[in-house]
Amino acid sequence: MIEPDLTRLKDAPVPPPEGEAKRAALAAAMAAFEKSAAEAQGSAAPQRLSYASSPSEGKRKMRQTFYFNRALAASIAALMIGAPAAFMLSRNYAPGGGSISSPPIGRAAPPTEVAVAPRMEAPAAVQPAPAPSAPREERAKTAGALGGRADGVAAPPPRLAGSVRDGAAQRLSRSIQPAKPVAAMNAEGVRPPMSVDTNVAPESEFRDRFESKETNPVKSAATEPVSTFSIDVDTASYAFARRALNAGRLPPKDSVRVEEFVNYFPYDYPKPESAQTPFKPTITVTPSPWSAGNRLVHVAIQGYALQSAERPRANLVFLIDVSGSMSPQDRLPLVKNALRMLVDELKPEDTVAVVTYASGSGVALEPTKIADKAKILAAIDALGAGDSTAGAQGIQDAYRLAESNFDKTAVNRVILATDGDFNVGVTDQSELKGLIERKREKGVFLSILGVGQGNYNDALMQALAQNGNGAAVYVDTLNEARKALVDEASSTLFPIAKDVKIQVEWNPARVSEYRLIGYETRALRREDFNNDKVDAGDVGSGHRVTAIYEITPVDAEKKLVDDLRYGKKTPAPVAAQARAESELGFLKLRYKLPKEEASRLITQPIAESPSVESIAHAPQDVRFSIAVAAFAQLLKGAPYLGEYGYDDVIALAQGAKGDDPFGYRAEFVNLARLAKSARP
Repeated sequence: MIEPDLTRLKDAPVPPPEGEAKRAALAAAMAAFEKSAAEAQGSAAPQRLSYASSPSEGKRKMRQTFYFNRALAASIAALMIGAPAAFMLSRNYAPGGGSISSPPIGRAAPPTEVAVAPRMEAPAAVQPAPAPSAPREERAKTAGALGGRADGVAAPPPRLAGSVRDGAAQRLSRSIQPAKPVAAMNAEGVRPPMSVDTNVAPESEFRDRFESKETNPVKSAATEPVSTFSIDVDTASYAFARRALNAGRLPPKDSVRVEEFVNYFPYDYPKPESAQTPFKPTITVTPSPWSAGNRLVHVAIQGYALQSAERPRANLVFLIDVSGSMSPQDRLPLVKNALRMLVDELKPEDTVAVVTYASGSGVALEPTKIADKAKILAAIDALGAGDSTAGAQGIQDAYRLAESNFDKTAVNRVILATDGDFNVGVTDQSELKGLIERKREKGVFLSILGVGQGNYNDALMQALAQNGNGAAVYVDTLNEARKALVDEASSTLFPIAKDVKIQVEWNPARVSEYRLIGYETRALRREDFNNDKVDAGDVGSGHRVTAIYEITPVDAEKKLVDDLRYGKKTPAPVAAQARAESELGFLKLRYKLPKEEASRLITQPIAESPSVESIAHAPQDVRFSIAVAAFAQLLKGAPYLGEYGYDDVIALAQGAKGDDPFGYRAEFVNLARLAKSARP
């Protein structure tokens, strides 16, 4: 093909689609090829056959030449049809509706993001086109393989996917999606943070981190009669699981902490009468609904609810993650709405400060009294997300502000709101825990407000909250924010006791074996119970805590732990023998008042006399909490439920919903239904 022919073809209009276009393009290509071949070879016939060794060989070579000519012509025709169309369409469909212009020489232009169809690798050599009878889509694929440049540099127009049969607009709608504009660099040559779709969280990352703990085992009362653990009032695990189930997925097993499921719900337990004795235990013994012959010992502990006049002043510092990962609506925007609601619950004499952190940290609001609420809300409204995360520096700045405004008669607390993605700066968990422990000893506590999923570091958030004498809550919706920071604001912010520990001693004469359901992350050694230097959980105003043990009586037919063959059985004193006839075990509760360092003790025997004949006769709150405990064990894959399944959980919970003003229990029943069909 000679230059004039190429020029004429370049300036020719794009022919109409379908048969007419193909015939015209094929004819032009064949004519150009024959002309160029004749000019290059001169008198064609003798020279074409001069290398043939036989007549048949010559005929074979002629056939090969003929079919190669047809294949090359078809490929060139498809290229002539597709390439101009692609070029015109790429110009007409630039982002924003304008055309794509070349950047000025000498200045780098920001890259334009174009979404294209999956890439097709071009073959090393030109392949023959399919026969005319081949499907139209196969011929289009062959044409697309010739769309690159000979010098190895990608051609500017994007490659089109699919057939060329439907015209320009239809081809474009199948193969190219509108690109999102990329921000240009500023005068200093620095590109501002890219805008992020704030409506959808990046859930495809699946980098959530949870601490892995084995389910509490069954223990023999004869060899290990004492069970000790720290109290826990966190609820993050339930809210995280709810989010997963509402999305049609089962939550990760390591994310399920049974005690946080059970303690998520409000219960109407008997209340204590004095802040000096801030807890009232209530014990109920009921048959196990999933293991015939076993019993459940339900320990309910209700905390004292501070009256408004008794509530101390609050000195709060909001430490807010404003890194790029916080952009979606379920993260920073949700945190801002939650903090606005909390501000509305505080008293005029309370103070609030705001510290933000990303690549660095900064003070967005110095300590300000709630009386100047407009200033506080304006500082919250001005928060925006961008950049990487340096959480450790932010924590240090927040503690500095809290200490500068420290009031020994007030509650001095830092509230960390984050998706847990600490990826820059000091990330060593032991170092962060050490910092928080030292500040806790000075009277500044730490609570966690977790948001988001995909990169949520639950393991770190739990460790920081536990070492900071605070609770860890997870907020996935505005309703959950209202529950945690409005309905339960006092229990979230104002402690009635700290370092609360529980110890139960089981009577081997009545109990063969036992297991504590949940509290795996809160286990303590037996000697830790009386050691006031050992840190434990805090309980806020009006909070309640539930612990459930499953026990196997000594006369049960089925046991998981066999009796010792060579165990010694010594006669018990008369008094001990009398107790053995009436007591299953003995409960001890140790705690410190908020401003004291010496612990106090509450004790209560676990008698069998108040036990109920069947689970159906148990109090309503007891039945519902047992249903929740069973549900969490199913999600976690605990091996102790036998044939007990989601339908059994639904039936037990449905009959124990009772008065449900906020719909929490009805929502739970629905989650149990969703779990039946959720994917792993």
